[in-house]
Amino acid sequence: MRIGFGMDVHQFNEHRELILGGVKIQHEKGLLGHSDADVLVHSIMDAILGALALGDIGKHFPDTDMAYKDISSMILLKKVYELMKNSGYKVGNIDAVIAAQNPKLAPYINKMRENVANALNTNIENISIKATTTEKLGFEGREEGMTSYCVCLLEKDVDNKNIFV
Repeated sequence: MRIGFGMDVHQFNEHRELILGGVKIQHEKGLLGHSDADVLVHSIMDAILGALALGDIGKHFPDTDMAYKDISSMILLKKVYELMKNSGYKVGNIDAVIAAQNPKLAPYINKMRENVANALNTNIENISIKATTTEKLGFEGREEGMTSYCVCLLEKDVDNKNIFV
């Protein structure tokens, strides 16, 4: 088994939609970034890539490449899934937390979990997503942006017949 940790941060922007876990969230501001700036999915991808010792999302999807401009992070997550699968691993579990003062995310969590589970070809029970405020402290508390943290456990996929050695 392998363990990875991921973290991502994005600032708010009034001219963007807020997308988290592939879900459009009703909010007056979105997150600024080269892709759709899905801070949750970015932390998940970095955790998986870290567990595989394959670098980070900037290495695989650089913000200098126009192919990734405004791309859905769910598409990128599916590419990370392929890297994981081809390395001979599968998701054991993922535990992620989003730090944001607003908006309240509880109504969207289950759909985020579904989306991530589907992209990673795993059961929803293997995906934990939580949200917390920072009690009005820091840039999240001042509603300047969001942070997401993620840990993942990857297990050898003994049933995978497509492993590249």
